[in-house]
Amino acid sequence: MKHKDGKPFPPDKSPRTVPMAIIFLVLCGFSFYLGGIFCSEKNKYVTDDTTEAIDTTQEMATGTLQTKAVTFSVCSIEYQDYTPCTDPRRWKKYGLHRLTFLERHCPPIFERKECLIPPPDGYKLPIRWPKSRDECWYRNVPYDWINKQKSNQHWLRKEGEKFFFPGGGTMFPNGVSVYVDLMQDLIPGMKDGAIRTAIDTGCGVASWGGDLLDRGILTVSLAPRDNHEAQVQFALERGIPAILGIISTQRLPFPSNSFDMAHCSRCLIPWTEFGGIYLLEVHRILRPGGFWVLSGPPVNYEHRWRGWNTTIEEQRSDYEKLQELLTSMCFKLYNKKDDIAVWQKLSDNSCYKKLENPDIYPPKCDDGTEPDSAWYTPIRPCVVSPNPKYKKVALKSLPKWPQRLHAAPERVSDVRGGSDGAFNHDDSKWKTRVKHYKKLVPAIGTDKIRNVMDMNTLYGGFAAALIDYPLWVMNVVSSYAANTLPVVYDRGLIGTYHDWCEAFSTYPRTYDLLHLDGFFTAESHRYGTDTIFL
Repeated sequence: MKHKDGKPFPPDKSPRTVPMAIIFLVLCGFSFYLGGIFCSEKNKYVTDDTTEAIDTTQEMATGTLQTKAVTFSVCSIEYQDYTPCTDPRRWKKYGLHRLTFLERHCPPIFERKECLIPPPDGYKLPIRWPKSRDECWYRNVPYDWINKQKSNQHWLRKEGEKFFFPGGGTMFPNGVSVYVDLMQDLIPGMKDGAIRTAIDTGCGVASWGGDLLDRGILTVSLAPRDNHEAQVQFALERGIPAILGIISTQRLPFPSNSFDMAHCSRCLIPWTEFGGIYLLEVHRILRPGGFWVLSGPPVNYEHRWRGWNTTIEEQRSDYEKLQELLTSMCFKLYNKKDDIAVWQKLSDNSCYKKLENPDIYPPKCDDGTEPDSAWYTPIRPCVVSPNPKYKKVALKSLPKWPQRLHAAPERVSDVRGGSDGAFNHDDSKWKTRVKHYKKLVPAIGTDKIRNVMDMNTLYGGFAAALIDYPLWVMNVVSSYAANTLPVVYDRGLIGTYHDWCEAFSTYPRTYDLLHLDGFFTAESHRYGTDTIFL
């Protein structure tokens, strides 16, 4: 720069500019500060006293790390089956509409318990798998109501110190195996590995999911904490995958196009009410070509209506309305026999094109609706149509089980940094790590470990490396992390979204091994009295 007379300005020696390195360091420090206070301010787990108690001091001379002992008080016995976000003590705070009081409602900070959950009086270590599928200790799940109410349907029976599970159900009084045999006749894909993942809504004591394990099908048994008391706790005590949940006003914590099959056996969900909004959620989580199986009202109403305290005209009307709703959502009736009806979600994009007509109900969801957003996301009254860019998400396009376990899914490319090579590298890495884990924890692979949770999974590699062991893994993907859960389901594994600033949707004492890769949570103490933390 120059004066008007052409002479240059003297160089400015004042420090008006800050070196870029200092700006960078300031921004990094500020970001670190925000990240550090995020969970502690939003969802604080421990008291100030506890925080002070876990401060550590390092002895510089010896280089050793010493930690102070941490002590927690024990909750009163009334909290032996405490489920913080589905607590019956707080039901009255929420509405009855669509049973919203049964959804997740986590307590505010000032109501949260900061004590150890005690086991029930007389608690014993759970019976080992596979014996546990048929029996469990009564004192571990001391609920008599469900036993008395469902004894005539053979859900379970109490004998001495144990509950026994004969495999009965409301719609399969002759046993679940006979029931599933008939279902396999209607859906041949259940026999040849085409169907691998399933969800059972209103699962009872999870006998359906338990029977499918021997048939190579991995089921998420879903039920709320309601007047049946402990359906999910019974399931997990038996060693069967399960999670607390209900189809109500919020989406289920699963990605779209994830399950190969969904099932409802007299699950008491009013499918035709509220414009069929519950069916819309089933449609969202089923992959194209997937199956929805219904047994119970109004299926086979011609022969069953007398036992349902209704009239044949009402049941005929309900069935016709159900069929109409399913057709409008791009389902087709696939097969039907006796008490079981099967519908299939269409893969043909021409059906979903018709939903763009503004006069049609339900309409197609607009582009602003994220199909995989499923953590405290309201269910919308619209159809989430399959993305036409995916050519290998439909059931018929996936490799059959077990080949699909190690085949890189198409949706891995949606993950930032994801590719077939990255997937294969992760798969190989976990095979090596699990061999090392086995040396550290010899119980892995034995009957001592059945229910496992991977609390921070990427592609489900840890679960895949354990596939030959007599256990199952609940893969958890953070609601704030990259959306890798579709990849987990595409390879034939199961999992859920979760925010670890909140309590997980399960009962205490239900997991044998918790695995963490990359972070720590204060929530882990609630899951078991003999849990291995890896």
